[in-house]
Amino acid sequence: MATFICKPFILCNFFRNVRQISGRQTSFIWRSYATDGDNRVPKIYTKTGDKGFSSTFTGERRPKEDRIFEALGNTDELSSAIGLAREFCLEKGHTFTHQLDKIQCVLQDVGSNIATPQSSARESHLTRTKFTGTPITELEGWIDTFTEELPPLTNFILPSGGKSSASLHIARTVCRRAERSIAPIVRSGEADPDIARFLNRLSDYLFTVARYAALKENNKEIIYKRPT
Repeated sequence: MATFICKPFILCNFFRNVRQISGRQTSFIWRSYATDGDNRVPKIYTKTGDKGFSSTFTGERRPKEDRIFEALGNTDELSSAIGLAREFCLEKGHTFTHQLDKIQCVLQDVGSNIATPQSSARESHLTRTKFTGTPITELEGWIDTFTEELPPLTNFILPSGGKSSASLHIARTVCRRAERSIAPIVRSGEADPDIARFLNRLSDYLFTVARYAALKENNKEIIYKRPT
């Protein structure tokens, strides 16, 4: 599965030469590409997007409001929401936080796939950013395991159940938005269909694990009641 796309200048300045020491030991040697006496760290900003355009992994320059970048932004926001929920879950000692870690990594791969429009991608691009259905199967297994421990759902519930649960519900809603923004990209054939399936299953996972967190913390979920 592909890794997330970094800006070229960051990659060029981050990776350093590898040197063999004593025939066995390998270490990374820092090499400065600055002039003598200038040891400035490369800046995080490139200014290449100042005019409202950004680049896809295939090198296309598109407006920042393009649906590709909208979907990338929503996916990034989803990962951030999961990261925040993970912090609350860690505080409560939940055992599923390693799953959230893995999901955030998979979302990086989702972003790589979105950033590689298939209409302009070379075979090398497609190979590096191909998304498989393996994470979908894993999500389904996790959902089934949690569901076995949960009481049957007989009513609509509101986002509640403590900070861990409520924050996972927020991540779920962001996931739905990310899914909606990716759907037209997949339909147009510009991204792998499995990324849409992954996000659809991920929202189900987040709903289920939110309920599971509330159960383990002995927190009550708020049941929907029609206002009178």
